[in-house]
Amino acid sequence: MRFIAVAFVFLVSTCMAADRSLTENPELAKYFEAEVAGIERQSSLLKYQTLEQWEAARPRLREQLFDMLGLNPLPERTPLRPEITGTLEEDDFRVEKLHFQSSPGLYVTGSLYLPRTVDKPLPTVLYVCGHAVVKDGDISFGNKAGYQHHGAWYARNGYACLIIDTLQLGEIQGIHHGTYRHDRWWWNARGYTPAGVEAWNCMRALDYLETRPEVDAKRIGVTGRSGGGAYSWWIAATDDRIQCAVPVAGITSLRNHVVDGCVEGHCDCMYMVNTQRWDYATVAALVAPRPLLISNTDKDTIFPLEGVVAVHREVRHIYDLYNKPRQLGLQITEGPHKDTQELRIHSFQWMNRWLKSDENLIEKTAVKFFEPPQLRVFKGLPVDERNTTIDETFVPTQFGVPGADDSASAAEAVLQNPLKWQQETIERLRTNCFRAWPDSHADWKADNAVRMERLTSAKDAGFDVVRIHFTSQQHVPLSVDVVSRGSDTTRTDQQILQDVSHLELFHTNQAHWNAYAADVIGTPAADDVAAKLPFADYLKQHTAEAGHAVAVFAPRGVGLHAWVGDKRKQTQIERRFQLIGTTSDTMRIWDIRRAAEVLRNQLRGSLKLTLAEGGVHGTAVLLASLFDKPVAGVRVVTLNGSEPYTCDVLNLQKIMSVDDIPVALASLRCPVVFSDGGEKSTVLSTLQQDSRWPGKRQ
Repeated sequence: MRFIAVAFVFLVSTCMAADRSLTENPELAKYFEAEVAGIERQSSLLKYQTLEQWEAARPRLREQLFDMLGLNPLPERTPLRPEITGTLEEDDFRVEKLHFQSSPGLYVTGSLYLPRTVDKPLPTVLYVCGHAVVKDGDISFGNKAGYQHHGAWYARNGYACLIIDTLQLGEIQGIHHGTYRHDRWWWNARGYTPAGVEAWNCMRALDYLETRPEVDAKRIGVTGRSGGGAYSWWIAATDDRIQCAVPVAGITSLRNHVVDGCVEGHCDCMYMVNTQRWDYATVAALVAPRPLLISNTDKDTIFPLEGVVAVHREVRHIYDLYNKPRQLGLQITEGPHKDTQELRIHSFQWMNRWLKSDENLIEKTAVKFFEPPQLRVFKGLPVDERNTTIDETFVPTQFGVPGADDSASAAEAVLQNPLKWQQETIERLRTNCFRAWPDSHADWKADNAVRMERLTSAKDAGFDVVRIHFTSQQHVPLSVDVVSRGSDTTRTDQQILQDVSHLELFHTNQAHWNAYAADVIGTPAADDVAAKLPFADYLKQHTAEAGHAVAVFAPRGVGLHAWVGDKRKQTQIERRFQLIGTTSDTMRIWDIRRAAEVLRNQLRGSLKLTLAEGGVHGTAVLLASLFDKPVAGVRVVTLNGSEPYTCDVLNLQKIMSVDDIPVALASLRCPVVFSDGGEKSTVLSTLQQDSRWPGKRQ
């Protein structure tokens, strides 16, 4: 029988070719550089000048980390239902093959390594595995089989060691690559990351270890490398039962990930949902003052040396505040991203020092004793497993009101005080979804200059087009086209704009923009979808009356400012937004706000501004309408053949899981119109039938 057992990373190209997805997008590269620099300034640990300042901030920071892992609130600590399915015996140690359920149906498979004779509670190590594929055909033996030599070493040296499989590479194959490979961008809206599942499984592993008489619960350490290094950070930072930690090749700076491109070598389990816009030294600092060894090699391309050293430098400041510099170590050995013997020896020494008070030399090497099938826990996979679908349920969603567990209770809670609900919900959106927006419009008013350009419409289109160039945010140049009826070349740009009294700002996706460019500007249709969209007909309809115009707006990454690159590069661009605590769609909503402000400034007087979007739900314009000056209305347009919008906003479903909540919020400020009459709704229909509801929907 031939087994595949390889430790692997998901891209083998070198991290320091960073801008590999940004090389052809220089303005975007500058944008990410500026955003990372801002995060570095605001999250620097050096701002804590005294231990008292740090101790005061630490509980809040830990709560934020729980939230960013999808663990606020924590899942219920249900019975673990542990089961030992077999035992392996060696001369000086034994292995129990076991599984437990961290939540009902969420199975964790593992191997508990113990000395052959145990006469008192032992120092214990929780070992969390890196990404290793250990399979025979469709049968996975779990990455615990790939990292078995660590557990064997600890057991042969007087420890208990529990090695647990990870969600993706365990015996039950879950998913770590939701955004990386499977286009599960809705993970952002759910506030879900597999890092949270891994952290929870580690917590429950500690719960299990505390039930074992062989374990000294006051002497538990954690270690692991690569992915296991990352999970070591999550559990050490969130659970004080960990008394000693050695994360190996599991952390580097935000700059390395975003600017230098290391994100392209990592799957989603390596990251929390960065709502609070942290640099990663903050995670590391939450381990202080417990003994922590940051361990890495000097030629690791996905955890580069410079970033590892930078993290250590910041965390050292916190250990110095505790006056415990000896509890923090930095180990750098020569080598690539690999489980080298040098890395193991330092890890073993650190555990011996802090869990056993043993400073003796390491004499035994770590070796593998078993063939992978010997470590298999399940003969057949359980039919009630939720590992493969845990992303759909792990983070609870809300019906628009905290504590409401169905649409009826949500509607009743809203009706108690609709305007108060609106105000509180907008504040929750600003805090949990839109934190990456500039603090105020003052952030760009210094660069508020606009430039106008007159365009010639297609010969038979019959439109006047004035293009307004502006800056939405630092390093985000955009433009909006004001389209009105007529083709009078004698009128100036200002004369055309002064005649506009009713303006609809139409937020486009790429297909809509392509259709507009083909129908109005005369650019050849870029694809079949664009060729079928009746965009010119829509424009003629909505510019027919005197004074009526449509502002066709393509936000960042769309239209004239579309990001260059194939699907893989586009994916890695989108993932960079996640790491700086936002999404591209979230920032496009900011762009809508910015475009609306520019238009108000250019078209003064009695302008009536409507926000419009060609999509099924129109979430982007509905959310944009909640901020700044009220608009005259919101219109959600369905064009024949148009692909529906999907609006990927960080944490949105943790605030509102029902599609019509944005409609309800917007309708408290302005009329909301659906060109197809809209869909039958749940919460909103209940609200509209009640006399207490002040909003309107036309």
